[in-house]
Amino acid sequence: MEPVVTVGLDGSPASLAAARWAADEAEQRRLTLRLLHAWPLLVPEPTHVPSEVDQNYWAKRLVHTAQAELSGRHPGLSVVGSLVADDAQEALIRAAADSEMLVLGSRGLASAESYFMGDVSMPVVARAARPVVLVRAEPTEERPRTPSADKVVVAMDPHGSCDELLDFAFHSAAARGVSLLAVRGRSVPFHARMPWGVDHGVSEELTREAHEELSRALRPWREKYPQVEAEETIRLTSPAKAVVHAAEGAALLVVGRRVHHHGATHHLDHVAHAAIHHGRCPVAVVPHE
Repeated sequence: MEPVVTVGLDGSPASLAAARWAADEAEQRRLTLRLLHAWPLLVPEPTHVPSEVDQNYWAKRLVHTAQAELSGRHPGLSVVGSLVADDAQEALIRAAADSEMLVLGSRGLASAESYFMGDVSMPVVARAARPVVLVRAEPTEERPRTPSADKVVVAMDPHGSCDELLDFAFHSAAARGVSLLAVRGRSVPFHARMPWGVDHGVSEELTREAHEELSRALRPWREKYPQVEAEETIRLTSPAKAVVHAAEGAALLVVGRRVHHHGATHHLDHVAHAAIHHGRCPVAVVPHE
């Protein structure tokens, strides 16, 4: 199968916002966009049946309406519809396996400025073999642009391989023609906390060591993607806080998810959870070793 960007559709404003974002992404990456709607009650396609008795009518209308809108917005983009008679969670996980990425909508809770993750999204994010991008419903009022609006922000994980994470982040920045900001947070040890703040000597040492580690991790990717201007920042706070604050207003936030083998329970770490629940831009969760 040719490479695709797959988006899950359920008719909600959030899933339509995800479809529009996915169409932009597919066009930038020169990929096909697949619109997937899964519903266990779909029946084998009837022939010559009027719409009022066609059990699949509303599912087909949902996909066809989105397909028409996105094809109109992106005349050169290949957009295909896919109706699957299956549980949505399992259908999305299977679709992710043969996609460059899977895109899902997230319904924002305005009062808490966070995501509401339903029964489908979280298990899919935690189990998908490929990157999953979560997109909020489009706001009613556009927020002012920030200095990070033209950046892809990537949360660095110092405790494992970052190759998949950095490849996705650099590729995303290159496709958009924007810069990349690599962020790492370091919690200050208790003995360095003083009544007036953090011990200056300790903070300098922590920052220097973290910058050296981050620069080493980024070096091969800067060489592979010379067109991407890559910056780095160290913040002396928890990794979760550092990432959420750095990504305010960004084009995309990329975080990692450690892959667990041998039947281990799938779960997200605290950085990914913070990004999903408190990040205000699209969030890509990338599985890595």
